[in-house]
Amino acid sequence: MAAGTSIDFAGVHVRLGERDVLSGVTASLSERRVGVVGANGSGKSTLARLVNGLALPTSGSVTVLGLDTRRHAARIRRGVGFLFTDPDAQIVMPTVAEDVAFSLRRKGLSREEVDRRVTDVLARYGLADHADHPAHHLSGGQKQLLALCSIMVLEPEILVMDEPTTLLDLRHSRQVAALLRELPQQVLVVTHDLPLLAGFDRVLVLDEGRVAADGSPEEAIGHYRKLMA
Repeated sequence: MAAGTSIDFAGVHVRLGERDVLSGVTASLSERRVGVVGANGSGKSTLARLVNGLALPTSGSVTVLGLDTRRHAARIRRGVGFLFTDPDAQIVMPTVAEDVAFSLRRKGLSREEVDRRVTDVLARYGLADHADHPAHHLSGGQKQLLALCSIMVLEPEILVMDEPTTLLDLRHSRQVAALLRELPQQVLVVTHDLPLLAGFDRVLVLDEGRVAADGSPEEAIGHYRKLMA
């Protein structure tokens, strides 16, 4: 991973139509586990999408792994994996193994190397027995794991997750939480699932497009609960 700060927001303002989605967001994120919470419409998902250039600031700058997202979005996306709320939005191939292999299509790897990497990542995340199964017939939790496999096979330096447990039952939510503790990558998680953030290094609270609190999970979530009250 690049030395120093991995994700840097400097005076970021995002305006969509007549609405200010983010206003004056400044934060340097180098911690391994960073959470983002806030009410619906507070700007959380927009903040997440800024990290790999899916969204661009109206003013200010976003620097990721030492690169400005305005000028180097394609290079940044090679180092930043993005997991959407609904895994069906990321599953594009008929079977589980084919879907993971599809992520490697531009790597110039041999068929043998692709097969090896696919086998390894499916085994790591508990989907080895489902390699030849229809991808869209998996359970919700298994689909989320498949979407994660298709990202992790590319070995990103940063993983951004937008509401990764919203569609999951308690068992699969706990499985995702356990995986987050084990991942070596820097992880930025946008969530309403407050227990998911236990043990995180840092949590940001967004309120009406601004950073309302920034600190440990206990401090930030305490502030968030007061805001919601």
